[in-house]
Amino acid sequence: MADPSTVLDTLSLNEIMRIWPRTIRVFIDWHLHCIGCPIADFHSLADSADEHGYNRAALRAAIVRAIENRPISPAPPRRRRR
Repeated sequence: MADPSTVLDTLSLNEIMRIWPRTIRVFIDWHLHCIGCPIADFHSLADSADEHGYNRAALRAAIVRAIENRPISPAPPRRRRR
C-alpha cells in the first residue's frame, strides 16, 4: 500500500476504517458517527470534518497518527454548524 498520507484524500471513510482499523478509535473519540453509517461509503475525511464541525487538517492529522500507531490527541472543539 502507498504512503497513507498520499492516499487518504482519495478513500471513503469505510475504506479508511477497513484498511486501518486503528482509525476507528479516532472516529469514536471525536464523536463522529461514521462507523456503520451508510453514507461512509461516499464521504471523505473532508466531508466528515465539515459535517461534524471539525477542522479538516486536525482530523486528517489524527487519522494519520492512528495509522502510524502514535498516540491520538483528544478532539478539538467543534465549530458550530449552521
